[in-house]
Amino acid sequence: MNIENLLRETLSDMADEERPPAPDRFLRLRERRPRRRGLAAVAATAVAAMVVGSTLVVQQMSARAPDDAAARPARSLQAGATVNVAAGMRLSQLFKQLSRLTGRPVAEFERAAKDGTALGLPSYARRALEGFAFPGTYEFSPTASPAEILRPMVARFEEAAEAADLVEGARRAGRTPLEIVTIASIVQAEAGRDEDMAKIARVVHNRLNRKMHLQVASTVMYGTNKYGVEVAPEDVRSPSPYNTYRRRGLPPGPIGSPGADAIRAALHPARGTWLYFVAVDPKRRVMKFATSESEYAALAKEYKRNLEGR
Repeated sequence: MNIENLLRETLSDMADEERPPAPDRFLRLRERRPRRRGLAAVAATAVAAMVVGSTLVVQQMSARAPDDAAARPARSLQAGATVNVAAGMRLSQLFKQLSRLTGRPVAEFERAAKDGTALGLPSYARRALEGFAFPGTYEFSPTASPAEILRPMVARFEEAAEAADLVEGARRAGRTPLEIVTIASIVQAEAGRDEDMAKIARVVHNRLNRKMHLQVASTVMYGTNKYGVEVAPEDVRSPSPYNTYRRRGLPPGPIGSPGADAIRAALHPARGTWLYFVAVDPKRRVMKFATSESEYAALAKEYKRNLEGR
């Protein structure tokens, strides 16, 4: 079969494929580095690359667990090579998706993440990428290096940090910029609704100011590499530095990628004396707040009733 017939047949096959839905709830960022590839051993792949350009596609990825159906890569060879970073996503999730998509080992992305200078990380990040791969939709060439894929995520974080006046705002709050990003990552992980973020941030600030244990499930889950909303007894006993049931203060760093709303909430928490928050109805994402232990106990009972369907 000559190249023209092969091209015609390939395009016909591609026309019958269903395109993945566009993730309209993420900020779309595009960095085009178009490169043509020569004819490969698999002729259809080579022809498709010549026609639509070298592309990669990933569907929306879930911050809840790396193996969720929505986290699986879509079929490649679609125009517009996109990678979506969901708010709250951990680097471990992102790296697995990028590895599956690009064919590169996860270790290559882990190595790239350690080179803070090459990625353009702010100095207060302490050369750690977690928390600084800003949520959004990004577009790349399949031949891009891990650093080239990750760098725009850091650049977008820097833009968001500047817009939020993060450094100066942290100083006014009596925190370091890294502490604010860490608080924002906890807020992002714990909030079921955006309107609860400022209140959750206030609870975190209040407990820190009182030198109380934060006792939030999201940090414990991060430290044990688990996902969920309830911690098991063995998790509470974990020696992980992210175990905020045993260790006072904030964990060593962010536990995921906070979005702009979570960063603003960490910088500008709501006014209040709350010390507790409980997702009393996780299905409807209803969260309530309490100031005293007795109020907290009542909310915990309400949660159990809803959980049992009473």
